Amino acid sequence: METSSHDILIIGGGGAGLRAAIEIAELDPKVDVAMVSKVYPMRSHTVSAEGGAAGVAGKDDSVDEHCYDTISGSDWLGDQDAIEFFCNEIPKELLRLEHWGCPWSREPDGRIAVRPFGGMKKMRTWFAADKTGFHLLHTLFQTSLKYATIARYDETFATRLLVEDGAVRGVVAIELRTGKIRAIQAKAVIIATGGCGRVFPFTTNANICTGDGMALAYRAGAPLKDMEMVQYHPTGLPFTGILITEAARAEGGWLLNKDGYRFLQDYDLGKPTPTPVLRSMELGPRDRVSQAIFGEFEKGRAFHGPYGDYVHLDLRHLGEHKIETRLPMVRELCLKYENIDPVREPIPIRPVQHYMMGGVHTDINARTSLNGLLAAGEAACVSINGANRLGSNSLGEILVFGARAGRSAIETVRASGSGNETAILAQARDEERRLEENFLHKTGGAERIAKLRDEMQRAMESGCGIYRERNSLVASANKLRELRERAANLAIDDHTRTFNTQLTAALELGYMLDVAEAIVHSALDREESRGAHQRRDFPKRDDQKYLAHSVAHQAAEGPPRIEYHPVVITRWPPGERVYGR
Repeated sequence: METSSHDILIIGGGGAGLRAAIEIAELDPKVDVAMVSKVYPMRSHTVSAEGGAAGVAGKDDSVDEHCYDTISGSDWLGDQDAIEFFCNEIPKELLRLEHWGCPWSREPDGRIAVRPFGGMKKMRTWFAADKTGFHLLHTLFQTSLKYATIARYDETFATRLLVEDGAVRGVVAIELRTGKIRAIQAKAVIIATGGCGRVFPFTTNANICTGDGMALAYRAGAPLKDMEMVQYHPTGLPFTGILITEAARAEGGWLLNKDGYRFLQDYDLGKPTPTPVLRSMELGPRDRVSQAIFGEFEKGRAFHGPYGDYVHLDLRHLGEHKIETRLPMVRELCLKYENIDPVREPIPIRPVQHYMMGGVHTDINARTSLNGLLAAGEAACVSINGANRLGSNSLGEILVFGARAGRSAIETVRASGSGNETAILAQARDEERRLEENFLHKTGGAERIAKLRDEMQRAMESGCGIYRERNSLVASANKLRELRERAANLAIDDHTRTFNTQLTAALELGYMLDVAEAIVHSALDREESRGAHQRRDFPKRDDQKYLAHSVAHQAAEGPPRIEYHPVVITRWPPGERVYGR
C-alpha cells in the first residue's frame, strides 16, 4: 500500500472543495493541503449549475430581506444564525469571484446584472448568462493553480475515513487509473463531495453524485441531518433529467398544461394575496411549483409520454434574441437532447430530484461531531436550507461555507497533535483487505449492480418522491433492507486494476444504500408536512413537535437511530410562507 501525508485533506474537487483549498492557501501558505477528487476538478457537478448565485446587490434590497426570504423558503427549518452569516458573507464572495475573473453578466451601464429567482422577493441573483456554474468553477480552479501548496489526487476515489481515538486522521482511496490503494493521512479532512441524487431514477445530478462523502461520514460515526428534505426541481427533461434552469422562468417563461393553460394560478404557492400575479407565479418556491405540476398529473391535465407525464415550459414569447443572449445553454440542451428548438416549440418538463437540503451534520463553522472532520457544500447540512432551498442560494453556500471549512481546518491543524500512525495504517490495511477480498478478488455472486441500483431508485421514487405516506415509506424501507442483504452477493466480472468501473459502481451502490436508508427512515419518522417533505397522512406543519432537525445515526444493525435537535431562531419567529410581496 502506498502512503502519503498532508496537513489537510479535502475530499471533492468541485466548488466547495476548491474554495476551501484557496482559503487555506491564502491564510497560511505553510499548511500543506491536498484534494482527492473522483473526477478531474473541472468535471465536478458544480459545472452544471446554470441560473446564478444570490447576493444583495441593489439599493432596493437588504441583507435582512435575503435572510427572511431564505428562512421563509426553508419553511422555518433553517438555522437563522447560519442564514444571517451566509447572507452577510455572500456579496463579498461574489465580488471576490469578480476580482478573480468570473465573467458576471452586466447591465448596459456596466453594473452587475441580477435576475429574479424563485422564492426571492427582490432581484438579487448574479449570473453569467445561463452557465454560471461553469464560469464559477473555471474561476475557482484557475485561481487554485496559483498556489503551489495545493496538491491534487485527481481521479482518486475515497473509500474509507481513517478514525483514531475519536479523530479523523485521513482516508483510504483508490487511484482509478492504476487501481493502487493508497492511505493518505491528514490532521483534518473536509468532505465536499456534493449530493446524492443518483439514489433517485430521475435527477438533474451527474452520474458521480452518489452520496460518497455523506456515506463516508455516516459510516465513521458522524450523523446525517434533515435527510428527508429532498428537493425536486420543477423543470427537468423527462428522460434524461437534465435541468432546464429556473432562469428560464426568471426571464419570463410560462408553465402550461396540455390545454395551454397557465395552471399555477390555481395553486397556493404561498402568495400573500389570493389574486394571482401572472407575471411572477412561475417563480414560486421549488417545492410548491413541483407539487403543483404533480397536481396536474393527478388531475389528468398533463401530456403522456414514454417516460411518464409532463407539462410544457413555454419560452417562445421571449423571442430568439433574448433566448440566445440570456438562455443560450437552455437552447443548446433542448436541441441536443430533445431535438426541440425552444424559440419555436415548448419544452417538455417534469419535476426531477435536484438537491439535498440534508447532509452531514455540521455547526456554523463547518465542523462535524468527529474531531478533525469538516464538511461543506451540498454534502453538508449547516443548515441554511431547512425544508426547501431557494434557487440560487446553493452556489453561494459552497463559497461561504467552503471558505469557512478552510479556516476551521487550519484551526484544527494548529490544535492537533500527532496521531498513532501504527493504528491508522492498520485500519488502512483492513480497508485494503476488504477491497481485495470483497471486490477485486471475489468470484461468483448472483446479483448484478445495475439491477440492484434500479430497484433502489424505484423504491426511492415510490416512497420518497414529492408526496409520501406511511405505507409507501415502510415498503421502501423494507426494500432497502432486502437490497442491502442482496448486495453482499454482488457479481463483479472485472478484476483488473485500470479504470475498473465495475468496482467503482459497486462501491457507489453501497454508499447510495446507506444514504437512501437515512432518507427513508428520517421521512418515516417526521409525521408532518413541511417544505419538500409532504406527508399525505400528516398534511399540516407541526411546529410544536417538528420545528427541529432530524439527525440520523447509523446503527450497528437495523435502521438508523433518529434524534431531533432544535432549530436556531434569532429574530424571525415561525410564520406563514409568502413570496412575491
